[in-house]
Amino acid sequence: MKTDAKDAVHLARLLRLDEITSVVIPSVEQEAARDLVRAREDCRGDLMRARHRLSKLLLRQGIVYSGGAAWTDAHDRWLRRQHFDPPTAQLAFESDHDTVLAITARRDRLDAAITALAADSEFTPVVQRLGCLRGIGTLTGFALAVEIGDWHRFTGNSIGAFVGLVPSEQSSGASGALGPITKTGNTHVRRLLIEAAWHHRAPYRPGKTMRDRWELAPPAARARGDAGNRRLHARWVAFNLRRKRTVIANVAVARELAGWCWSLAIMD
Repeated sequence: MKTDAKDAVHLARLLRLDEITSVVIPSVEQEAARDLVRAREDCRGDLMRARHRLSKLLLRQGIVYSGGAAWTDAHDRWLRRQHFDPPTAQLAFESDHDTVLAITARRDRLDAAITALAADSEFTPVVQRLGCLRGIGTLTGFALAVEIGDWHRFTGNSIGAFVGLVPSEQSSGASGALGPITKTGNTHVRRLLIEAAWHHRAPYRPGKTMRDRWELAPPAARARGDAGNRRLHARWVAFNLRRKRTVIANVAVARELAGWCWSLAIMD
């Protein structure tokens, strides 16, 4: 509460002119869900760093895995077969490998908790509607739902600015120049949208996973999601024809993807 008389008068005048924007205070349950999502985000970063440490330790020993994709079951079996002659090197390897296994188990527990909460909570309808778009599964949809919170405070144009996906601008008089994106707002949401935008680069052919997610959403959301998937892939095609750099094109697609997410989130 303001105690200064001048500030109180100023606030009263702004309130009379309708210049004060009301905000929604998150509930205890919403804050708890947000903390759970951010704990999973921290776990993702920890796992990435632990994997890098382990792979660089092997690389210093001249050991490189060539049996396919890394961090799969086959790769884990290959790691368990590695042994080093110096006991100190073996101890260092086992320490880094145990760290990777422990963080992976922690990530799996968080994923299971988020999946259960996304299936039966106040965020479930929004998560199901967001799942109609490519690149937005249960974990991504739930994270977007809890991080954004009240979608109705935005529009399809303003939500891109809220997450920092719009170009910065430097202007003086009648001249102006656009620069890189502002990168303001919620960093977690921006990263999720940029990662989801890459899925729209491939040709759009709805598969079993997409159709299973469509079954959970109402017909209007399915139609809206299908239109958004087609539109976003068409944007990728247009950028490729113009020979735009892929990273720049992906940010532009992510900015438009934010608008499609907003249209699905506010759908009743």
